[in-house]
Amino acid sequence: MEEVFRTNDLIKLSYVEHLLQEAGIDYFVADQHISAVEGNIGAFPRRVMVQEAVKEHALAALAGVDKG
Repeated sequence: MEEVFRTNDLIKLSYVEHLLQEAGIDYFVADQHISAVEGNIGAFPRRVMVQEAVKEHALAALAGVDKG
């Protein structure tokens, strides 16, 4: 799997998930459960992963999302 987005912002993560769902792209959010270890302080970013075959399509779907 390839990383297409990384964020600590749960609102932005939700938006990214919505965009990928709308585009029909299967994805996986890595590091979601680390929050239980870190105490929900947001120190570890969540990574959005897709299959290599759809990476370019996913990046195009997320082109308008601010990565900062």
